[in-house]
This record gives sequence, structure tokens and C-alpha cells, in this order.
Amino acid sequence: MQKDNILYSKNTLEFVTVAVEFCAFLENTAKYELIPFIDKAVRLLPLLYLKTTLLDITETSEKEEFEDAPENFIDEETYEVVRLRIADLLGEYDTFLDTFHPDIRYSDTPIVVTVSENLADMYQDIGNFAAQFRQENEEVMKKSLILCEENFRLYWGQKLLNALKALHVVRFNEIDIIN
Repeated sequence: MQKDNILYSKNTLEFVTVAVEFCAFLENTAKYELIPFIDKAVRLLPLLYLKTTLLDITETSEKEEFEDAPENFIDEETYEVVRLRIADLLGEYDTFLDTFHPDIRYSDTPIVVTVSENLADMYQDIGNFAAQFRQENEEVMKKSLILCEENFRLYWGQKLLNALKALHVVRFNEIDIIN
């Protein structure tokens, strides 16, 4: 394949870089204290959102349907380890009310969700993408890029925004934890 395809575009390579950084950040949650973790998250999440929206997939002929999805690498055990580390670090700041939850229209009460689950859900999808992309098989790379961008639109883009909003409130409105 030619090097001018979507896989080697500036936007794709920048997205891959941020995706790998995001995964490494969550895999190393245990190395952080609360405020440094939140500080990094409130900087990294908007960058990830931006880099994903700049992918040119939906505007190009690169988008196509695939019969089989690429192999997944992030299993439930790895997912749960990442989720629990984030939950432990955030403690009481892990939960928030989700006003965009799909079930909210059927509920008389707010839906309580966690930052840790939102970030772990993102990690699972983005981690699979990063591992698939590292295989350097252009067909797998293309499939995984398209699938990741589609999952962003349908699934984890909203999770990113919800987690960012919750983390923003903790970082910039919870004076007690900063002092």
C-alpha cells in the first residue's frame, strides 16, 4: 500500500500517539496521587477527543464494512485492574450523576455512574486499537482505526466527555482536596 493512505496521515499518527499515551497513563494509575492524576486527565482527555475528531475516516473512501473485527487484546481481567486502580485513587470522587445516560428517560431518579468505569471502557477500546495498530498489518490497522473512530462516535466519545466533566468539577470546584 502507498504511504499516502489514511494510516499514515498526520491526523492518524497524532491520534495513535495520544491513544498510546492515554493507555499508558491509565496503566500507570498506581504511580499517581489524586491531584496529579486529575491534572493529567483533564489535559489528556480533551486532546484525545480533539485528535479523534480530526481523523479523516468518515470523509474518505477509506470507510468500509468489515466481515470480521480485529482480535481484542484487552481482556476483562485487565479492564477490571485498570478500573479498580482508578476507583481506588479517586475514592469518593469516582461517582457522578450522568444526565446523558441512555436509561435516563426511563428513570425517575438520576443515574449514578463512575469515572473509573467510563475511563476503563475507553481504555478497553483504545487499548485494543493500539495493540492492533502495533501489529503493522495494514489491513488490521485500517480495520482497527475505522472501528475505533466508529466506537468513539457511538460509544466512548460521550464517556470521555462525562468523565472529563466529573473530573473538572473535582479539580476546579472541590477546594478541600486542593488545600
